[in-house]
Amino acid sequence: MEIVYIETTVVSLLVSNPSQDLLVAVQQQATRDRWRLRRPAFLCITSDETRREAARGDAEQVRLRLAALVGMPVLAITPEVENLAAEFLRTRALPPVARSDAIHLAAATTARADYLLTWNCRHLANAQILRRLEREAARFEWPLPTVCTPLELMGESTYETESSS
Repeated sequence: MEIVYIETTVVSLLVSNPSQDLLVAVQQQATRDRWRLRRPAFLCITSDETRREAARGDAEQVRLRLAALVGMPVLAITPEVENLAAEFLRTRALPPVARSDAIHLAAATTARADYLLTWNCRHLANAQILRRLEREAARFEWPLPTVCTPLELMGESTYETESSS
């Protein structure tokens, strides 16, 4: 079974109130569809970093985000994860303010996740940044997971399931 690391933006959009912003509404719906239709096909994991981020903000949204993460294996932020995240930041492909993003990528990488699922296209699902970080990970003999959005991980079976309903 393939492993998917769930990053904070995914659970945030999964449980957030419907948005009036069209782009955000599409992301919310794609996230909910993927969660409902494709989640059983993968082993979903997360990390202490995701849980830490999910625990900030509005109390009701915190409750919903943390509830969405219940039952997933949670990766500890080990010295190995911290060191790889520091190397990612050292490349300057990620700015210093993206430390949490570097930790997500490092945690997913060291866990040998197949995918890192995110809506963070500024720092994570960004082809130029990932190209630079792949070289850095290769120096440490760590293959990066495929970083993608829920739309990219929908798969054909989703549409077959929907059309057969």
